[in-house]
Amino acid sequence: MTASPIAVTGLGLVTAVGIGAEDSWRGVCAGRSAARRNPELEGLPVDISCTVPDFDATKRVGRRSTLVHDRFVQLTVTAAREAVADSGLDPKTWDGARVGVVIGCGLGGVSTWERQHRNLLGEGPGAVSALLIPMLVPNMVAGHLAMEFGATGPNFVTATACASGATAIGAALDLLRDDRCDVVITGGGEAGVSPLIVTGFAQMGALSRRLDEPGAASRPFDADRDGFVIGEGSGVLVLEREVDARARGAHIRARIAGYGASADAHHMTAPDPEGAGIHRALRAALADADVAPGDVDHVNAHGTSTPLNDAAESRALRALLGTEAAVTSTKGVVGHTLGAAGAIEAALTVLTVETSTVPPTANLENQDPDIDLDIVSKAPLDRRIDVAVSDSFGFGGQNAVLVFTSA
Repeated sequence: MTASPIAVTGLGLVTAVGIGAEDSWRGVCAGRSAARRNPELEGLPVDISCTVPDFDATKRVGRRSTLVHDRFVQLTVTAAREAVADSGLDPKTWDGARVGVVIGCGLGGVSTWERQHRNLLGEGPGAVSALLIPMLVPNMVAGHLAMEFGATGPNFVTATACASGATAIGAALDLLRDDRCDVVITGGGEAGVSPLIVTGFAQMGALSRRLDEPGAASRPFDADRDGFVIGEGSGVLVLEREVDARARGAHIRARIAGYGASADAHHMTAPDPEGAGIHRALRAALADADVAPGDVDHVNAHGTSTPLNDAAESRALRALLGTEAAVTSTKGVVGHTLGAAGAIEAALTVLTVETSTVPPTANLENQDPDIDLDIVSKAPLDRRIDVAVSDSFGFGGQNAVLVFTSA
């Protein structure tokens, strides 16, 4: 581990409850779900989602954006611009070769893929955009951020399904510790609310069928949970060594102290029912941070609102951390943003540490009696948070856990 801790000096968010960190944080703390019936999903088995409201890419990103960017890139560029501005760093003066970009994305440009496939079937090859490939491949989000900020250091995308954003932040941490970079722009972005993707999840039985009450559909850890609500968004952090941040007088929101990862090696989509892989990743992250399990004050849980995931996760958390940590799942508000989830939740965990406020878990009316955790619900909890964990898990049994500490 590097002699200097790693600081979070910039933060940007785009979620279904707001464009910008301030609006997103306010919406998450209010604890009201953003889930709504989505006209673009009309006629599908499930037509509810959590989408970013009033997002105008032309105004937010640029006049040509709709021609060259898929929505997942637009959302991430918006969050990254906020994060870099928040950090106080000036891309015009930094050494771009020492600036890395690591972004998590599970799907890539699915809306572009669907739209251009319809063009091919309906009008023939001539109607397919020449920019189809660069608009849909996931790595382009990191490429566009490099061009945006003149970041010519390490540049890549991580794809570990719904753990992608957390995996990216863990990789960014390693780049700084190994002295390969001085600054890393990291996080995740996803825009997977498309008819094909939603249908695929519905066919698996992963989505909530509470169609007559969309605002109550995502209910992590509730006895009546029946699946997740798909969402979209982006979360981006700017990381740098604390000694560098303090030398330039930067505001340090929190420290990122540890990262752990593991594989369940159990099933394509279902978690290990005992949460063994989660337990290994959590234990590794705490060891990396040199933190004892009893020191953890807060967990921003993966908490998807699916029966199997919530049960496995709660077993792992209970086994290692006990019941003292204040646990929340913000997916009840913003939905499950897939490859962006770990990054959005990491950003929200930073805000929890910084503000000593734990957001509530939306729609938790009847906590599953088999889930023996202190889950925050109804209203935010005011409590000093010195050590916080954000955990994320993905199809394929891929687990990623991050540890944050107060500055």
